Amino acid sequence: MRNKAEVVIIGGGITGCGVAYNLAKMGLTDVVLVEKNFLSSGATGRCGGGIRQQFTTEWNIKLAMESVKRFEKMNDELDIDIEYEQGGYLVITDDEKELEEFKKNVKLQNKLGLDSKLITPSEAKEIVPYLNEDNILGATFCQSDGHAYPFRVVQGYAKKAKEMGVEINKFTEVKSIKKEDNKIKSVVTDRGEIKTNIVVNAAGAYSREIAGMIGVEMPNKPFRHEILATERYKHILDPMIISFKYGIYFSQQKHGEIVGGIGDPDEPSSYNIKSSLKFVERFTSVLGKIVPAFKNLNIVRQWAGFYDVTPDAKPILGYTEGIDTLIQANGYSGHGFMVAPRVTELIAELIVDGKTSMPIDELNLKRFEGETVGEVYVVG
Repeated sequence: MRNKAEVVIIGGGITGCGVAYNLAKMGLTDVVLVEKNFLSSGATGRCGGGIRQQFTTEWNIKLAMESVKRFEKMNDELDIDIEYEQGGYLVITDDEKELEEFKKNVKLQNKLGLDSKLITPSEAKEIVPYLNEDNILGATFCQSDGHAYPFRVVQGYAKKAKEMGVEINKFTEVKSIKKEDNKIKSVVTDRGEIKTNIVVNAAGAYSREIAGMIGVEMPNKPFRHEILATERYKHILDPMIISFKYGIYFSQQKHGEIVGGIGDPDEPSSYNIKSSLKFVERFTSVLGKIVPAFKNLNIVRQWAGFYDVTPDAKPILGYTEGIDTLIQANGYSGHGFMVAPRVTELIAELIVDGKTSMPIDELNLKRFEGETVGEVYVVG
């Protein structure tokens, strides 16, 4: 392992590997990435792979739209099949008040150039013929939403970054970070110390602990979110279906299995990653009501991951006030995979050029000193 690098990236998910790749692409290869487990072992490898642009805040919409442009070219750029499909996202509701909010949100999305639209229950059933429309009052749909295979994306980023000279160290845990005055001097791992000028905190649910090593307080907290996969079934579902009211999302994968999750409003912040029977009961009950054809499917496996949740459900990006050389890239609140392609470009630009092609000041950590506008569309 190198004992010195211009940049040390902490975290081997899509953000960490994406930043490493984009730095190398811009010519900065004196970079070391450290990951305490294997690549994609955190939130990236435990997510459903959904790529959604239908949000309620301008920042999340813009980041997601720009990321979709990158996902569309990723197979060729990274020379790997990321299994990217644009089957769309169908957002359903049975609530009059929520339907009115849908109208406002689609208006904002359209204003920013997103091809989302408000549709009727019958139009939703045309998109998903097996959908139970009895309890649906309305829906929104965006055809350019979709999903990809998270492990393939990270594998592609990491492979290209390594080919260009970035060093990636798996099973390497950060134990402490040394600083003098307001500048970081080194990162101490269980395999040795790395002197560095810049640290990128891409540790996801553990980013709060990483920042705490040098006295930086972060507002983001980890929350367990469970997910499962069923046996294979004939292909009847193209889009991802989500309901914010019930906190459920699910899609049918390439080989026919249904993958999805449902949130628990009573879930406390923790590092609990165990699976529960309560989750299975809640998910299968709601799934069967939305698409009755799925109600008797067998569950093949279930697992859990973390949402790294901020108070406004938007990411924390950029330099850290008081620590000149610590860059935050975390706090995605369940949306990290969706926006990472654009975010990682911006973080690389910030390091190499000292500025970004898309202003990110409003996503800085210091925003929490005042009032913020929260993202409403958080599911699962």
